[in-house]
Amino acid sequence: MIERILLKSIRKQLYKGKAIILLGPRQVGKTTLLKELSKHEKDVLWINADNIEDRELFNHPSATRFKAIMGTYKIVIVDEAQRIENIGVKLKLITDELKHIQLIATGSSSFELSNTINEPLTGRKFEYQLFPISFEELVNHHKLLDELKMLHHRLIYGSYPDVINNAGNEKEILQQLTNSYLYKDILVWNRIKKSDKIIKLLQALSFQVGNQVSYHELGQTVGLNSETIASYINLLEQSFVIFKMGSFSRNLRNELKKSHKIYFYDNGVRNSLIANYNPLSLRNDIGALWENYLISERIKYCEYNKIYSNKYFWRTHAGQEIDYIEERDGKLFAYEFKWNKNKKTKIPSAFNKAYNNYTFEVITVDNYETFIN
Repeated sequence: MIERILLKSIRKQLYKGKAIILLGPRQVGKTTLLKELSKHEKDVLWINADNIEDRELFNHPSATRFKAIMGTYKIVIVDEAQRIENIGVKLKLITDELKHIQLIATGSSSFELSNTINEPLTGRKFEYQLFPISFEELVNHHKLLDELKMLHHRLIYGSYPDVINNAGNEKEILQQLTNSYLYKDILVWNRIKKSDKIIKLLQALSFQVGNQVSYHELGQTVGLNSETIASYINLLEQSFVIFKMGSFSRNLRNELKKSHKIYFYDNGVRNSLIANYNPLSLRNDIGALWENYLISERIKYCEYNKIYSNKYFWRTHAGQEIDYIEERDGKLFAYEFKWNKNKKTKIPSAFNKAYNNYTFEVITVDNYETFIN
């Protein structure tokens, strides 16, 4: 079993009087992580909110009722808690009234769980996000050399747990994931009837990885207005399918100021949506695959290692650009991603002229492990 980095982090926060919230997409391993955690604990109550009977336990909430249900347990785990109506208020009640209980709740869609718990649980929770298995976790499990040999495979099939653990069945697993699980909550809670539009939007975004996106152009492609496109993208981001990155702008008049790029948390999901599992030698999108992989893995690394930074891309109207910038402690860290390690790259002149407190590095197949591990 591949040990998840968050396991140790969550274990350290047990019994500190706060709820623990674990967010992440379906099938990413939240339940598996908590089962591993509970192996070493006693008196654990599991509540699976995907089951209607378990959800009914939260009907007519009161301190007396919760004490009767949970009072003898030390840990109460509410899995897929976003399925429970007004979950935030109910988690607050348990946290406040049953102080001997360590409450843990998971959610596969932040638009239901996070948006309803943030206010009720202010100051009462530790919150974590679990991603598909990271490069760092795979290195810890397989050792660095073995994982470096898997780069081509990761670029095509990604790193969802079932994909990694079922070699030879990657396509079938990814197809099931993208058809049945990944945006299930969006369709259920937002009553979206046009699920085909969600698929078309995701496919359009798949072809635009690494490029600035226009909601107007996406709307024309998908057949929806710009406002609906913006709403759908927000929902997809809150269900951990995609994430947005804004443009960096401080000094130059010709810098792009309100543009976005959109990436997928997992390369395998992206490739599944466009049904393209061709080897790298037969692809014309290797640049997009490489950029998506590096940025998604960097986000995992920063999140798990508590590297707090603002993340951007940079581009001018004249076409000068930098793939990725982190702003940390008043300093800029600029990175350019090149699959072709022999291609000469230097810092854009406009950026060099406008900014002086920065470092610049080119990330290639020869050094990428230092960027994400």
